[in-house]
Amino acid sequence: MALRQAYKVHRSPTDAAMSVIVVTGASQGIGQAIAERFGKVPTSRLCLVARSQDNLEAVRSRVRGTCAQADVFLCDVTDDSAVAATARSVVEAVGMPDILVNNAGRFVPGSVVNTTPEAFRRQLAVNLTSAFVVTKHFLPGMMERGRGHIIYIASVASLRAFAGAAAYCAAKHGLLGLARVVREECRQHGIRVTTILPGATETPSWSGSGIAPERLMAADDVARVVQDVCTLSRRAVVEDVVLRPQLGDI
Repeated sequence: MALRQAYKVHRSPTDAAMSVIVVTGASQGIGQAIAERFGKVPTSRLCLVARSQDNLEAVRSRVRGTCAQADVFLCDVTDDSAVAATARSVVEAVGMPDILVNNAGRFVPGSVVNTTPEAFRRQLAVNLTSAFVVTKHFLPGMMERGRGHIIYIASVASLRAFAGAAAYCAAKHGLLGLARVVREECRQHGIRVTTILPGATETPSWSGSGIAPERLMAADDVARVVQDVCTLSRRAVVEDVVLRPQLGDI
């Protein structure tokens, strides 16, 4: 069944006051913080997407009792068929997303010389291609409905180069480009598109780095901005937001 058909069948008038929020990479780090932020809103219906069942269940437990509903969807976003199946499950379960947060990503250091083509492609897959595929599966239904908000969690590495991060920088530069194309293609369909570009944030990516947590932004700071940009009237959109630690990039 096509996503548009599923939306028409399963979305009911009683759901109008609810906000369906899909978060990829929701099991830890910034994704977890975003889920917990929206989970404090009683009208939120959260769809938590990631690969770790245990971690997702832990996040769901944190928001249970405050949001309207929180569902777990196991999915490897680098698997196109898994994304397609998950998108169908989300729409059938709760309807088309009001807010779609493309957060899944991974940082693996490596210079141009030391990064293999396979490793390069893997980082493109998780940081860039996955966001394209996730967007592609939800976008037709969102466009048909004529409203929604798509969030891309990019990076300051989308704007500047960092030595030793060849694949990551390439992927995040691409993600910013993708988000801007989606913005251009969706502006006439009532869909807002925002790219969040955070600097160093306290997440598992920095575990073992030796960097003091105080030197990093809190994941909840990023999550708060994500939530805030969604509160504007539909007559306005925040296109890009750059966040950095107070002392600057690391």
